Amino acid sequence: MIDFSAPLAGMDAAAASLNRTAAKIANIGGSPAGDSVDLSADAVAMIEAKNDFAANVQVVHTADQMTRALLNILA
Repeated sequence: MIDFSAPLAGMDAAAASLNRTAAKIANIGGSPAGDSVDLSADAVAMIEAKNDFAANVQVVHTADQMTRALLNILA
């Protein structure tokens, strides 16, 4: 049995990071005057979260392909 806990945890972390960054960007108008928001850093964080999620999806996909190939050999 394949353990998907690591890639699933990675997907959860990427989704949480994306949600935090999106909430931060959405709250720009409501932030206090002294609080500055770095949109370029936030955009980079969103791209990183998207790439992290995609990498973890690829891990799950590869494990699925490997299992399928093994079962085809055994059948």
